[in-house]
Amino acid sequence: MNYSLKQLKVFIAVARYGSFSRTGEVIGLGQSAISHSIKELESEMGVRLLDRTTREVALTDAGRRLANRVEPLLDELHAMLLDTRSFGTEQNGRVRIASSQTISAHLMPQCIASGGDLFPDIQILLRDQSQQLVLNSVRNAEVDFGIVIDPGYSTDLDTEVILHEPFLLLCREDNPFAQMSSVPWTALNEARLVLQDYSSGSRQLIDKALEEFSVKTQVIQEIGHPATLFPMVEAGIGISIFPALALPLPSGSQLVIRPLLPEVNRALMLVKRKNRSLTPAALAIWQVVKQQAQALTDKRERVGLNVHST
Repeated sequence: MNYSLKQLKVFIAVARYGSFSRTGEVIGLGQSAISHSIKELESEMGVRLLDRTTREVALTDAGRRLANRVEPLLDELHAMLLDTRSFGTEQNGRVRIASSQTISAHLMPQCIASGGDLFPDIQILLRDQSQQLVLNSVRNAEVDFGIVIDPGYSTDLDTEVILHEPFLLLCREDNPFAQMSSVPWTALNEARLVLQDYSSGSRQLIDKALEEFSVKTQVIQEIGHPATLFPMVEAGIGISIFPALALPLPSGSQLVIRPLLPEVNRALMLVKRKNRSLTPAALAIWQVVKQQAQALTDKRERVGLNVHST
């Protein structure tokens, strides 16, 4: 049967108010439009629903049966639509985020704190994972969105750059590089390096830069967590290349950082499933992460990286 929701709503209104004129006043339709709607519904149903007189409108037995069953269904539908509209505008509930380890340690605490201040009804849950696991979590809808180092083009992900940051040289203060104001990439030829392994999104970018500048190095140790770089380098095992986001250096260490020239940057990106809308709560926190990344960029522009401190 080809009947419309509007026809059912008009019929229920007539059943409730008992006249076309009163119904018209309430729902804002003329009597002719109401009469036409009822006739169309009766035609589709194949049964008379109303008995009309000059003074009133009365339900037939079939009309009374239909009204008794349809009215609660329309009320329930209306409530469901209101609830859906409310969900589409409310900023509450849980937001699940995945990010790689350096980002989790040096950007996400500020994001979670700021999100809690701005949106106290939103609970932010963080997954601290390697880059590939972050991407898997996003693809499998285990999280609302992720924060990663540029993963390259993907057909199933939407990305947005939030931060560019340079790679830096990390060495002990007694290393010859520590006496230089900046270090050319080419000076690293034959250097002994301690680097993060390939679970990090940075490693491929470092390898690419070394290849681009025709630098041959010895990778002495490959480690999983960026914090392990500091004691490895301080112990004299080798020097390292690491992103500015991993600053500051451990307090009291004998380590220094120096800019690498020419500057090579990595891009941090928000990532979500392609063609999938974020919930209002997730979108709110997405914006918070962007704001905190911008605040970090602004701070660096004001005070610099302080690369010459020990």
